[in-house]
Amino acid sequence: MSLIVPPYPPPRYTADDPEVSAWVRRGDQPADYDAFGLVKYHYLANQQQTDGDYGLYRVEISPRGGGPAPHYHRAMSEAFFVLGGEVEIHDGTDWSTAGVNDFLYVPPGGIHGFRNTADAPASLLMLFAPGAPREHYFENMGALADMTDAERAEWFVKNDNFFV
Repeated sequence: MSLIVPPYPPPRYTADDPEVSAWVRRGDQPADYDAFGLVKYHYLANQQQTDGDYGLYRVEISPRGGGPAPHYHRAMSEAFFVLGGEVEIHDGTDWSTAGVNDFLYVPPGGIHGFRNTADAPASLLMLFAPGAPREHYFENMGALADMTDAERAEWFVKNDNFFV
């Protein structure tokens, strides 16, 4: 057992006394956004709430609800933790099945994707770090059908999504 403590980040809270600032989001709260009954997004801790540190979302995907094709992000890492059901995940090389308690970490620039192709629902946690306004992305994907190819390409770039 090593008694040498690895370096921690510099302090970000420097007041002399602690503060009461924690908050709770209960699991029985309804989804913050329902994408046409296919995907429900629960905004557990978004960019604004974490002061840009991260964004954490619980995502419920309906049976055969699909998901994004392989893509990457330039500005953020993304991590997935499967809470229920099974999802297909792309690790940059191939698709494989991920089940309960499976985890996938994707650094910036890492190719990844996920989808529910099963006949049962699936749920997962998605973590983006640093935080990004992913709510805008989730809530406006429905508008893609009304965009030109050029507008759609620009929208994806502005939302840090680069498909391969």
